[in-house]
Amino acid sequence: MSARREATRQRLFQATLEEVSAHGLDGVTVDRIAERAGLAKGTVYYNFGGKNELFSAFLEWGVDRFAAMLREGAVGPPREALSGLVRAELQFIAEYEDLARLLLSESWRTNQAWEATALRIRRQAIDVFTGLLDAVQAEGGMRPGLDTGVAGSAVFGMALTAALEWRTLDPDRPLEEVHAVLMRLVDDILRAERA
Repeated sequence: MSARREATRQRLFQATLEEVSAHGLDGVTVDRIAERAGLAKGTVYYNFGGKNELFSAFLEWGVDRFAAMLREGAVGPPREALSGLVRAELQFIAEYEDLARLLLSESWRTNQAWEATALRIRRQAIDVFTGLLDAVQAEGGMRPGLDTGVAGSAVFGMALTAALEWRTLDPDRPLEEVHAVLMRLVDDILRAERA
């Protein structure tokens, strides 16, 4: 893909995000997306074929952006990387709240042209958590026998839910406070003995 075409697609994705933020997914039209991007309506069809294809590509773009932030946060020894990963998830939701809400609501729907996005989130986001938990477990830093697949999904979901509540009900609270609470919970869960 040429640099020019990629730049056009990025403009359309940004315009789609702004339109979805302003009008919700059902209220978005190709005309308004093109207008917001400063492009002709035909440019949308040339690049994507139609509205459903645009939304599918847009959601994939959002997941890719999310996964990139997660990977950037997951650095250092496993437990430190896990903390960075949770922080990155919170940071993404703080910076791209509307996109995060959209990904959450739309990617788990069935019978949609873009339902494959749920699998993409699993591969690119939740699996980062699972991989780090595998590394923590290999170091002996958590209870043996804990299913890291389920635990990775649970930590991802816990951080996601806490972040959305934080942004909705207490947006002035510092990210670091929310992160600290989440990491205490993660540490408690990983070290807890079975009852």
